Amino acid sequence: MSVIDVAPLNSKSRVLFASLIGTTIEFFDFYIYATAAVLVFPKLFFPSADPTSGALQSLATFAVAFFARPIGSALFGHFGDRVGRKATLVAALLTMGVSTVAIGLLPTYANIGVWAPALLALCRFGQGLGLGGEWGGAVLLATENAPPGKRAWYGMFPQLGAPIGFLCSSGVFLLLTETITDEDFFHWGWRVPFIASAVLVMVGLWVRLSIAETPAFQRALEREERVRVPMWTVLTKHSRALVAGTFAAMATFVLFYLMTVFALSWGTTHLGFGREQFLLLQMVAVLFFAATIPLSAWFADRFGRRFAMLAASVAVLLFGVFFGPLFQLGGAWGVLLFLVLGLGVMGLTYGPCGTILAEMFPTPVRYTGASLAFNLAGIIGASPAPYIATKLANRYGLQAVGWYLAGAAILTLLALLMVPRARED
Repeated sequence: MSVIDVAPLNSKSRVLFASLIGTTIEFFDFYIYATAAVLVFPKLFFPSADPTSGALQSLATFAVAFFARPIGSALFGHFGDRVGRKATLVAALLTMGVSTVAIGLLPTYANIGVWAPALLALCRFGQGLGLGGEWGGAVLLATENAPPGKRAWYGMFPQLGAPIGFLCSSGVFLLLTETITDEDFFHWGWRVPFIASAVLVMVGLWVRLSIAETPAFQRALEREERVRVPMWTVLTKHSRALVAGTFAAMATFVLFYLMTVFALSWGTTHLGFGREQFLLLQMVAVLFFAATIPLSAWFADRFGRRFAMLAASVAVLLFGVFFGPLFQLGGAWGVLLFLVLGLGVMGLTYGPCGTILAEMFPTPVRYTGASLAFNLAGIIGASPAPYIATKLANRYGLQAVGWYLAGAAILTLLALLMVPRARED
């Protein structure tokens, strides 16, 4: 497991802010696509007489990024383990930012026909490539600077970027919906969040460039521990950790994209909610997601990362069992309860996830190994989740989606039992 503790070179506040701001920007970019994939792209890039068909095609492009993420893990992970965490994080952020701004400038199907969805898929691939390199580096920036006994606490700051990014993205769409007409929204308003993300990227770059290299990587340089091809080393010498880590994060991904993308789609098409109302409900519920991330990190540092993840996965399983009845309670308050419970559980599993994955790999291949496991989990868990859930709900009802989530939780529990106990500080 080889977790190296050395004196931090960076101040606590600078490290935590740099790890948080980067993932906030990355997830903001990622979520504005997820929201647009439900609300905008079916009409502008996949026009169809059948709304369900257009929605499914749009969700298919949403999945493209998850297949790009492992490639981003391999590419950025290689340089992160060979060159350093800092430079690689800057490159990943630029890749994500350029791809996102480009989406906001794309012509629609009405302008260039089938080239529009093709270019959309290409930009989506770029988003996934950047995020594949961003997450692992941000987690290492935090955990490799953490003092003894605080590794999960430090490691949860990049994870907080997920709820903050979601709040920002949903808030922007909600603001646009409230201030401009539907005609203007579909004509130009949907482009604003994508183009405006350029400002956030510049802020993120400025912060990242002010950070020194992590102490653990500096120690690896001094000891000449770097390997020539980190990916090959991960695949040949750490394959058990890679498989265990991939499935250990699987239920986390399934749950989150059911609670965000699928829930938004189903709520606005089958439960009679307007997009403004449902986005507002999700924004309230995401506050509970943000609140349970630090709670789970504190618990993980006190009782162990693996135990914390096992307990959270049991909670995911139980939520899956009651998924259908909860989502069908009726009315705004019923749906809010469903979202609060689901996203609250999400925080419990997401908080220690980054730290436990980072601890499974030694320093010379940690960027590649942790990033690859996390993003392979995205392919298995997140990329098909909205699509599969939509198919299951239309054919068998909402409780079938709950059994799908429960099945993912069982696989994650089995994988966590394969994870060796981390050396506690």
